[in-house]
Amino acid sequence: MRVVVARVEDFPPGARRIVKAGARSIGVFRVEDRFFALRNRCPHQGGPLCEGRLSAWAVADAPGQVQMTGPPRLVACPWHGWEYDLETGQSFLGPGETRVKAYDVSVARGGTLDGDVRRAEVPEGARAAGREPGPYVAETFPVYVDEEDYVVVDV
Repeated sequence: MRVVVARVEDFPPGARRIVKAGARSIGVFRVEDRFFALRNRCPHQGGPLCEGRLSAWAVADAPGQVQMTGPPRLVACPWHGWEYDLETGQSFLGPGETRVKAYDVSVARGGTLDGDVRRAEVPEGARAAGREPGPYVAETFPVYVDEEDYVVVDV
């Protein structure tokens, strides 16, 4: 099933849309010029994941020296704050918290898959601060821009 989300020109960088695909609710995000889609259900306790805040990676070389790196690539569930990578669906947590599993995501453009599957890279400073992949993985979906410049989610 393919779900047309919006025309690219009507979906500005930093925007998100929640769409329905049958019984599924899916959040589609535009971060700079890339599109990501996650199921709008937190694997932790079923909260509306895609309604949560977006943030960049917070890294620190030393206590009190926190800086945000890169574009906003993490979404936090508004119920309990679990954070998930938009590209892979992988959850991330702080020191001493429990862990989970991750899925690969492909982004297709112009109706064809890029061919390369990307894994979320944990910034080095994040590992130093004790952030590790967590136990939950949000379901992800391929997103592409078709020949007519529509953003499409492939469910």
